Amino acid sequence: MKILTPFLVVVVLAAIAFFGVEVLQLQLLFGVVIPYLCLALFVIGFIYRIVRWGRSAVPFRIPTTAGQEKSLPWIKANKLDNPSSKAGVFVRMLLEVLVFRSLFRNIKVEKHQDRLVFASAKWLWLGALAFHWSFLIILIRHLGLFMDPIAPFVQILQSGDSFLQIGLPALFITDVVVLTALSYLFLRRVVIPRIRYISLPADYLALLLLIAIVLSGILMRYGFKVDMLAVKEFALGLATFTPQVTEGIGAIFYVHLFLVSVLFAYFPLSKLMHAGGIFFSPTRNMANNNRAVRHVNPWNYPVKVHTYEEYEDDFREKMKKAGIPVDRSE
Repeated sequence: MKILTPFLVVVVLAAIAFFGVEVLQLQLLFGVVIPYLCLALFVIGFIYRIVRWGRSAVPFRIPTTAGQEKSLPWIKANKLDNPSSKAGVFVRMLLEVLVFRSLFRNIKVEKHQDRLVFASAKWLWLGALAFHWSFLIILIRHLGLFMDPIAPFVQILQSGDSFLQIGLPALFITDVVVLTALSYLFLRRVVIPRIRYISLPADYLALLLLIAIVLSGILMRYGFKVDMLAVKEFALGLATFTPQVTEGIGAIFYVHLFLVSVLFAYFPLSKLMHAGGIFFSPTRNMANNNRAVRHVNPWNYPVKVHTYEEYEDDFREKMKKAGIPVDRSE
C-alpha cells in the first residue's frame, strides 16, 4: 500500500487534468488558475520554511566532521573535512551542493561469514547526481519557452543537450538520463528490503510524481505532437501575466502542466525542501572552532543552587549521628 497509494494518486491527478480539459473544456482552470495558485503556494511555502529555519536557535557548534580538527601548530588539520574557518565551510558547502560530497563518501555495511564488511555505495550517489543535474538542465532549457528572443546561454544548452542528433525532433540526452536516474531511485526503494522498510508513502509520491512529469513531457515531445509555437505563446502569456488560452494545444500539455503545478504546491510540504534546507543545516554550515573559541549557551539563565555548606547546615546533626564527617562542628 505504501507504493500503490501514491501510484494511484498520480494516476488520478493525470486523469483529472485529461478529463477536465478533453471533456469539460476547462483549459482556463488547468492552464491559468491552477498554475498561478500553485506557484503562489510554492513561493509562500518556500519563504515560510526558510524563515522558520533561519529563526531556529543553534546554541552549540555541532558540525559533522570526518578529519583532524585544528589544534596545535604541529598537528596537520583537515581544512575540508573539519573546517575551522568560514572559507573552509564555504568550500565544503559548495562541494556538498554541487557534487553531493557526503553522499559520495557514503558506505554500506554487509555481513559476510560472521563479520562486518564495509563496501562502496556509489550507485546511490551517481543516481542522485545524474537526476539533480539533468533536472536542472531541463529546467534551464524550459526557460526558452518564457523568452523572446531566447537567451544565448539557453540556446547553447539546448544544442549541447541534443548534440547526438538522434531522431526528429532531436533527442535530448537529459530526457534519457533523468528518466533512468528516477527509475533507479524508485526501484532501489522497492527492491532493497531495508530501504523499502524505512520508506514512507511520501517518498514514493515524490518519485512517482517526478516520473509522471518526465514521461508526460517526453510523450508531448516525441509521441503526441504538440504545437510548440502555441505552447510558447501560451507560456509567454503566463510569464507576462497576460494569460490567454491558445487554441491547438493538446490535452497532454495540460496534464504535464497540471502535474508540474502539483509538484510546485507540494514542494514546500515535502522532503524536496532539502534543496533550501541544506544551507541551514548546522551540521554543514558551521565551522568547528570549539578549541579556539568558547561558545556560551545563550539559553542559560540564573539557577539557584544548593551549596554543600548550605546542605551541611541543613543536615549537620543528622550527619553527626550517622557518623558522617562534617567540615564545621557547629
